[in-house]
Amino acid sequence: MTVRLSSLDAGSVWLTLYFILNLSLTLFNKAILNDFGFPWTLTAIHTLCGAIGSYSLYLAGVFTPAKLGDHENMVMVLFSVLYTFNIAISNVSLKLVSVPFHQVVRAMTPAFTIALSIMFLQKSYSKMVYLSLVPVVAGVAFATRGEYDYTFIGFLLTVLGTILAAIKTIVTNRVQVGRLKLHPLDLLLRMSPLACIQTIIYAQLTGEMSAVREFAAENMSTNMLFGLLANGAVAFLLNVVSFTANKKTSALTMTVAGNVKQVLTIVLSVVIFNLRITPLNGVGILLTLAGGAWYT
Repeated sequence: MTVRLSSLDAGSVWLTLYFILNLSLTLFNKAILNDFGFPWTLTAIHTLCGAIGSYSLYLAGVFTPAKLGDHENMVMVLFSVLYTFNIAISNVSLKLVSVPFHQVVRAMTPAFTIALSIMFLQKSYSKMVYLSLVPVVAGVAFATRGEYDYTFIGFLLTVLGTILAAIKTIVTNRVQVGRLKLHPLDLLLRMSPLACIQTIIYAQLTGEMSAVREFAAENMSTNMLFGLLANGAVAFLLNVVSFTANKKTSALTMTVAGNVKQVLTIVLSVVIFNLRITPLNGVGILLTLAGGAWYT
């Protein structure tokens, strides 16, 4: 019985759940945003559901929040700002560069993760790890091959967003396995309310919130409301699984998993949305999947 429980709690199990939920939420978000085109409000719903879900599990006695001092609480505030700022930079850069270019630069997240881990955490990696990342990164470039259109500012912001994504993944790992050793639900409980407030403020500043009020008055239906709540629930589950998988594997593993998930999304889009791909795109998909398997 103990062996079974430990095997169910293995990093590979949580990584598999991460793939399933991440792919599901990506496709769910696409379906939701077709009718509810307000990405910041949707992000606010995600973080609100994260706050409600984690607080409910705390009341149910599933976990006990750690006692943090002022310094540790400030770290949590900064982490939530990093989370929100990362989304903001990604959204802004997407307006200045083409989607294929954006995906190719974001595919470099594992490389930035390695560089930052070596520079600040004194980590080291084997030659085989470096070699396995080549097909993972190159595969995404081929899989998303299209018209590479970008501005200089867009290029800088996309690179900045990629670096921030790497930092966020590393920090998520460190606050769970480092000195703080926070439970994944504890981390979610502390981060979600702050991120929700920051996201709402950003939506207000960009004028999205007023557009949402107009949309809700004229077009909101029971089915759409139920869909938004269900979407938020899936986002909550993904956050729990993502934090847990990060804790039980590593920051680099999560960034490689993100690249593999990216091409799997393309595969599912071919099946579900009849997306057309070229032979070069197909080669890229196979390269990334093979590289992910090699890394594992």
